[in-house]
Amino acid sequence: MKICIRTPVTESPMDVLERFDRTLFEALTPPGAQVELIRFDGSKMGDIVHLRLKLLGFIEQDWISDIIEDGATEERAYFIDQGTQLPFFLTFWKHKHIVEKAEWGSTIVDDIEFKTPLWLPSFLLYPVLYAQFAFRKPIYQKFFGKGG
Repeated sequence: MKICIRTPVTESPMDVLERFDRTLFEALTPPGAQVELIRFDGSKMGDIVHLRLKLLGFIEQDWISDIIEDGATEERAYFIDQGTQLPFFLTFWKHKHIVEKAEWGSTIVDDIEFKTPLWLPSFLLYPVLYAQFAFRKPIYQKFFGKGG
């Protein structure tokens, strides 16, 4: 399954990517989600992000992602995280964080690919994940200005 959400902002790609830090990461957590940030190294290749999810108030699941690639040009900056330890409802996770230059500043692209153990949970999880990433749009625009 794939999700792709684009958000226009006024800052340049490099300025946006440089501010993908712990403060932004914590601000992007949806309200009501029980997520503890155990480790946040950053968004450079080799960095690790470790979350602990609390599901139904008592089931704890670790989600660990490695930053497997990053790069930047004048037109585009990006990093990619891939899940190495995932909650039981996921078997694969890859999230490309891309910031592309635009006439008003840039566009943040959340390009996500995920898999679940069976096809039906993928279809059930899709709208939940889509909503969680759509929730990021106004937060990105608060941090980086409303572009477009």
